[in-house]
Amino acid sequence: MGYTLGATDGRSNVGVVVNLPKELEDELSEEASRSGMSLSEYISRILASGRTVAARPENGSQLVEFWRSEDLIGSRPDIGDGAARARELRREVERRGRK
Repeated sequence: MGYTLGATDGRSNVGVVVNLPKELEDELSEEASRSGMSLSEYISRILASGRTVAARPENGSQLVEFWRSEDLIGSRPDIGDGAARARELRREVERRGRK
């Protein structure tokens, strides 16, 4: 299935047709929705982030700065308490390992 992706390069609008399997389009649409973005915005962000080669963060400060530069901080409004969510995920993983 073809999906027309619109983007702005600062000078003009660019249209690109991307042929995605229906399953992948559905997955991306769901992820975009959870992130509060349109499918076009979400795919544009994925493509743009894949182009950059940045130095690997070496400490927590650099990691947080990277997250800020990628607009990841605050991108999950459905998670109210990040620390509590991290503990919950850790417990789930620990239980899964015991099965």
